[in-house]
Amino acid sequence: MLLPFPASLLRRGLVPEDAAASPVPPVYPIETFFRNPARGFFRLSDEGSMLGFMEPVSIDGQPARMNIFVQALEGSRPTGTAQRITSETERDISGYFWKGEHTVIYEKDFNGDENFHVLAVDIRTGTVTDLTPFPGVRASIEDDLEDDPDHLLISHNGRNPEVFDVYRVDIRNGELALVAENPGNVIGWQTDHAGRVRAGIASDGLNSVLLYRDDERQGFRPLIQTDFRTSVGPQFFDFDDVRLYALSNRGRDKLALVRIDPANPDDEELVFEAPGVDLDGAGYSKLRKVLTVAAYQTDKPAYHFFDNLSRERHERLQRHLPGYEIAYQSSTRDENKFIVAAYNDRTPGSRHIYDARLDTLDKLAEINPELPEEHMAVVRPIQYQSRDGLTIHGYLTLPLGRQPRALPCVVNPHGGPWARDGWGFNPEAQFLANRGYAVLQMNFRGSTGYGRQFWESSFGQWGLAMQDDITDGVQWAIDQGIADPARIAIYGGSYGGYATLAGITYTPQLYAAAIDYVGVSNLLTFLNTIPPYWKPMLEKMYSMVGDPVADRERLEATSPALNADRIQTPLLIAQGAHDPRVNKDESDQMVAALKARGIDVEYIVKDNEGHGFHNDENKFEFYHRMARFLDAHLK
Repeated sequence: MLLPFPASLLRRGLVPEDAAASPVPPVYPIETFFRNPARGFFRLSDEGSMLGFMEPVSIDGQPARMNIFVQALEGSRPTGTAQRITSETERDISGYFWKGEHTVIYEKDFNGDENFHVLAVDIRTGTVTDLTPFPGVRASIEDDLEDDPDHLLISHNGRNPEVFDVYRVDIRNGELALVAENPGNVIGWQTDHAGRVRAGIASDGLNSVLLYRDDERQGFRPLIQTDFRTSVGPQFFDFDDVRLYALSNRGRDKLALVRIDPANPDDEELVFEAPGVDLDGAGYSKLRKVLTVAAYQTDKPAYHFFDNLSRERHERLQRHLPGYEIAYQSSTRDENKFIVAAYNDRTPGSRHIYDARLDTLDKLAEINPELPEEHMAVVRPIQYQSRDGLTIHGYLTLPLGRQPRALPCVVNPHGGPWARDGWGFNPEAQFLANRGYAVLQMNFRGSTGYGRQFWESSFGQWGLAMQDDITDGVQWAIDQGIADPARIAIYGGSYGGYATLAGITYTPQLYAAAIDYVGVSNLLTFLNTIPPYWKPMLEKMYSMVGDPVADRERLEATSPALNADRIQTPLLIAQGAHDPRVNKDESDQMVAALKARGIDVEYIVKDNEGHGFHNDENKFEFYHRMARFLDAHLK
């Protein structure tokens, strides 16, 4: 009997047995996948009397940008007229939160340079105050000081571009007071529950020290010293404001939640470790002063609850929203009302206000109602073996209504590279699957979440074993009968862009098309053009990627721009002119090297973007170009 799908896929549960009966869905417009939601990013004010959200709005004829609106709440339902409180025209607002009932705090950068400013809006007067009005300076929130209505803790690198000092800022007038001056080696700060800067991580690039002080009048003292391969990352203070909860892999392969007593810092108390993977983080109730949850990822998101209230609340929500993952995005201070996101792999889902006291759910919005869930593709976890015996986990997205045999395939290695792909709704994968492509994503060696040994196996392996893991994934897809070996493309951003260029440089016969999105092309120039605030970590980068002096020969051999004579695959490159992480020169020199050989390469540069395209009009152009490019070379 001829099965509609390869038997190996059915055995692995990669394809539902009735998938052949699924009709081919309509081809949806590119804009439908990538436009901003008509309304989203909901946040509750501290006391729950107001709701915040963002909508795209065109101001003075400029392209629509995501701006913040506020609206009164009657119980859990918005009432009255929504009020727009920001007027950004250059770029979308990236994020915001409530400070009390009458102030909203948000961040913005300029042309994608990632030099974020922190701004405050008084919703009663409409007054907008830039709290960090310093050109070329990068600022961020350290603590929202929930119990102090007039101040925030922020950090910025205005004094020294390479390091960040901590300031208490008055949200009404922007007045700054120095709280912690960086001695030159602190790469992260930690506050206690009273908002006092009590801990930090210092690093010389190769070794780290967890610093601690009993109060802000004292100097910091070292608690724990490790090399960079060992992580002891403070998460938050215990409720006595003495001990620290941290994610640590001291003496173990995987990150676990531990509690550290400053009086005995080497005697970690293990609180929770996830089975077989790193822990991603933990949460607590400020109101009830208890640990609530630990989060981690296997093939899908997973949670461990520490208290019955949190577990029962989550179970009630799952009964309200069966078939969806639940994420909490905001809450009132009394922890009775929550903004809840419900999503899965086939939809970005819906947003609701959940009243835990009444066990009621009031829907606020569907994030993308124009993409019917039943027309989107299932994202299935997969795994395969690398050539040297590592287990590589990943995800396979197959187009609906098509037999998964000899499909055109887009291989999509993630950025980072010390990050990972996870399960959920991915508009890029869905856009490609909707157009008939199989999409293969893999967490190659070095991807986070799989422990220290797996991470360390990536050191010095850009373009080598890391690339082999991607190549082995492609071969797996071919061997399974899923991918047509003559119609495989590779596409990635940032490190994924490097992997794309390395793929067509070192395995040029494997790919029929390639798309490099803000990718590294020359490891020597990349290491010389990193932002100044990365320089304290430069020695670590040398150890993980390569030393431009000691490892020069290897770095030259694994730099696609220096080996462009091997490239024969059609290539599309996209780059933001103000990218602070991957300098525009990385794309320029790749294009120049190919043109010097008389090879035409499509090149998109946007003067109002940085590390990736965020403005709708630029996203739309990029994905339209991608669709035409793939159609021309794969179909």
